[in-house]
Amino acid sequence: MIDAITLLILLVLIVVASLFSLKIGISVAIVEIIMGVIAGNFINVTSSDHEWLVFLAGLGSVVLVFLAGTEIDPDAMKRTWKASLSIGILSFLVPFLSVLGFCYYILGWSYNASLLAGIALSTTSVAVVYVVLIETGSSKTETGKLILSACFITDLATAISLSILFIQPNIYMIIMIIGLAISIIILPSLLSYLFEKLEGRSGEPGIKVTLLIIVLLGVLAEIAGSHAVLPVYILGLLLARVFHNHKETLIKIRLIALAFLTPFFFINAGLNVSLVAVVAGIGMIMIFFVIKVGTKFVGVLPSSRKFVGRDAVYISLLMSTGLTFGTISSQYGLTAGIIDQGQFSILVATVILTAIIPTIIAQKWFRPKEIK
Repeated sequence: MIDAITLLILLVLIVVASLFSLKIGISVAIVEIIMGVIAGNFINVTSSDHEWLVFLAGLGSVVLVFLAGTEIDPDAMKRTWKASLSIGILSFLVPFLSVLGFCYYILGWSYNASLLAGIALSTTSVAVVYVVLIETGSSKTETGKLILSACFITDLATAISLSILFIQPNIYMIIMIIGLAISIIILPSLLSYLFEKLEGRSGEPGIKVTLLIIVLLGVLAEIAGSHAVLPVYILGLLLARVFHNHKETLIKIRLIALAFLTPFFFINAGLNVSLVAVVAGIGMIMIFFVIKVGTKFVGVLPSSRKFVGRDAVYISLLMSTGLTFGTISSQYGLTAGIIDQGQFSILVATVILTAIIPTIIAQKWFRPKEIK
C-alpha cells in the first residue's frame, strides 16, 4: 500500500530538485540523488519500508536505460566504431583489473568479492550520462553520440562479466536470449507498422505497446536470474532507427520517464546511502573513488585524445560516472553472499559519489563549446 505522506514528501523533494538544478546549473539527476540522501538520513524515509517505491525506481531505471539505447545513433556508431570500442573496452578493463588487484592483494578480500568489486566499479552510468546529455542538448552532437556508444560498450562488458563470472546458466536464460533474438528480427518492422497506424491516436496505444515490450523483456530477464537493464538496453539500440523516424512517440515516453519515473530511481539511489556508514568508511571510500576515477582516466583519456582529439577530459569525466550497473552489481553481490554489508556500503557509497562529483566537474568546467 502506498504511504500518502511518504509519496507527498518525495514529490516535494522531486519538485525542489528540479527547481534547484535549474538555479545552480547541475543535472537534476545529481540533485535528486542528494535529495534521496537527505530523505534517508534526516527524514527517515527507507525504500525497504515501501515496496511501491522500489517498484517505481526499478521501472524508472529500466525505461531510462531503454531510452538511452534509443539515443545511440547506429550510423554514428559505425563511423566511430574504433573510438567507441577502444574507449568503451578500456573504460571497463582498466578499472576492473585495478580494483580487482587492490581488493585481493592489498585489502585481502576474497577472490570472488574482489571480482565483484572490480565489476561494480568499472561501470559507467548510462542513466546519469543520458540525463546529462539530454538536459544539455548534446545527445545529438558528435561528442554526445560517441559517449553514448562508448557507454554502451562499457556496460555491455560489465553485464557480460557479471553473468559469466557469477550467474548460473539456466533454461530461462536461454528463453531470454531467444526472446531477444526474436525481438531483433520482428520488432523493428512490427513497431514501425504500428506507429504508422497508431501514433498520435487517443489513448496513446503506441506508447502502451512499447512499455509492454520493455516490461515483457524485463520479466524474462528477471526470471532468468539476470537483470532487466541489459536486454532492455540492447532493445533500445535495436529500435533506435524506428524511434528516430517516430520522434513524437519517443518524446512522449521520455516525458513520462523524466517527469515521473526516473526521479524515483535517483532518489531511491540516494536512500541507499547511510551517512553513518560513509563517515565510518570515508577513508576507504575515497581510496576507491580515486582508484575508479583515476583508472577511468588512464583508460579513456589517451583513447579520447587519439580518436577524437577534442573534449577528451569531458568524455573521461562522464565515462567515470557510476550508478545503475554499479548498484545492481553490488546488490547482487550482497544478496548472493559474495560481499558483506560493510563491503556493500563502501561500494555503493563510492558508486554514488562517482555519479555526483565527475558529473558536476564535467558540466561546470569541461562542457564542450558546441553545447554551451
